[in-house]
Amino acid sequence: MKMNHVGIMVGDMDQAVEFYTKALGLKIVMNNTKVIEERETAIGCMCIAVFGEGFKGFNIAHLVTTDGIGVELFEMKQRQERHNVDFSRLGIFHFCLQTDDFEGAIARTEQYGGKVRMDIMRYHPEDDTKPAKMVYLEDPFGNLFELYSHTYEETYASDYE
Repeated sequence: MKMNHVGIMVGDMDQAVEFYTKALGLKIVMNNTKVIEERETAIGCMCIAVFGEGFKGFNIAHLVTTDGIGVELFEMKQRQERHNVDFSRLGIFHFCLQTDDFEGAIARTEQYGGKVRMDIMRYHPEDDTKPAKMVYLEDPFGNLFELYSHTYEETYASDYE
């Protein structure tokens, strides 16, 4: 099994595309595109099946990370305000990106309207041979994401060097 993409609800498509490309370095595959409720195309029928009758349409953009994982941004025409994260609920609550420019990505996150949720943490502070760092951040719309300095395996494996 491979990870293909993640879908993220945003409040302003132009701001979201700017944030994910300029702050986090993702590349645009398909820029801001309008999707309307209709039954003539496979996409239209799929959207009705997923969002239900009367979803009123949305804007969508497709971005990609440097390792080919897609990030699908959705801006619904009808939407609620920014959500409050409820950590007692089941479901996905964040995604994680990895970068070689850890501090730069954090600075750009704030520069483009995101937030830093915590101090940078090292997973193995007692062992200088294991420098993996992480931090939780937010995009401008309150979506949580984590930033890693090393791969998932390097971060958690007990024997990496």
